[in-house]
Amino acid sequence: MKRIIVETGLGKGIEEYGNMGDISMLQVAVDRLRFLLPDARIEVLTDSAENLLRFCPAAVPLDNRGRTLWFSNAVLPESLRKLTPQWGINLLVQLKRMIRSQYPDRLKAMLVKRCERRNRQKDAESVATFTNALDEASLVFICGAGGFYDGCRSWNHDILDLVEAALERKRPVAMFGQGFGPISDPDVLKRASKILPQVELITLRGGRNSHELLRKIGVSESKMETTGDEALELAYASRSSECGRALGINIRFLASAWTDEKDVQIIRPILHEFARRHNVPLIPLPIAIHLGTRDDLAIRELLAGFDEESDGGRSLDSPDKVIKQVGGCRVIVTGAYHAAVFALGQGVPVVALAKSEYFCMKMLGLQDQFGAACQTVLLNEPDWPLTLKAALENAWLNAEDMRQTMQAVTAGQIELSRKSYGRIKGLLAGAGEATAV
Repeated sequence: MKRIIVETGLGKGIEEYGNMGDISMLQVAVDRLRFLLPDARIEVLTDSAENLLRFCPAAVPLDNRGRTLWFSNAVLPESLRKLTPQWGINLLVQLKRMIRSQYPDRLKAMLVKRCERRNRQKDAESVATFTNALDEASLVFICGAGGFYDGCRSWNHDILDLVEAALERKRPVAMFGQGFGPISDPDVLKRASKILPQVELITLRGGRNSHELLRKIGVSESKMETTGDEALELAYASRSSECGRALGINIRFLASAWTDEKDVQIIRPILHEFARRHNVPLIPLPIAIHLGTRDDLAIRELLAGFDEESDGGRSLDSPDKVIKQVGGCRVIVTGAYHAAVFALGQGVPVVALAKSEYFCMKMLGLQDQFGAACQTVLLNEPDWPLTLKAALENAWLNAEDMRQTMQAVTAGQIELSRKSYGRIKGLLAGAGEATAV
């Protein structure tokens, strides 16, 4: 039986299943892998088996604890770490990495015994399970994400650790639906330049400069494809021939977005005036609801003075629920990337809000793919409030005329993405059956 190990962009701990965009990409990936390889065992690295099975019942949970313990670079107890010079710690970390790379069986035995001595039987089992899965993997699959940028340094190294370990075991690696950049971190770039050119296939969801960044770090053109976001497939499946009547809204308060209270104070009256003039509701479209990002609370700030009863979309706790909510809109205004994806995939025009370089690259990438149906308002430009007002009116006026074109563009991207998944069988055939290291 083929064994597929899947890594996600979901984050860790209580934040893991709080982003509907990341969940939607995982759902599509698991469904496509299951269709392509019906007899394969698809194991997804996760902190929450219960939530994984809720959203992806065809997947098998693979406990993240084993992976965390395996790649941990902790080399000294805290009491000794304080007394050891940094160069000494760095030397020990390099030694541990060398052992992990060249003598994995010995390190595995050491970790398992250490956990057992400390009565941490579950940790010992998780280390053994993870390393066995990696040794026996037919493919390591990195699911769609936008995490390869400067704001996700830890995630970047986690992914590079996993990819490097798979490559050392001569296991094929594929990365699908990725967004890259902006990245300036020298450590991440150095490791990525060493590791990513060895990956067999990288598909890009879009985003400006992703392709150029990969080329600069040495990834061959033959290993890259731009196929669009996997989540488009879920949105497209819910498409309708008729426009909704609401204005959907989202705003992202996040360090990576740079949007602040001053921006909200300007955006709020523009949305309220537009909705009252057109006599339409403002409905919430949250994508991220977790400890680090609360779209629902940010949306409630936009609704203050217009709809005081709204929960900001707090109850929309699955991609399907958000996608259906989007389907009731004629136009959406959003600072969240996947709200835009859920709209464009159904044929709903988007007015995208972007301020940081990271979000500008993502939203402008969608604009490149969908043209006038996705107007990006750059909140760091001097006349952006006027641009927002004009974009809203334009999208509202032309929504019906653009609908079929958007759906056709989406269908084309879905076809490209499905074809790229078809290449996985070739990767597995080229690698042969996995054998234990």
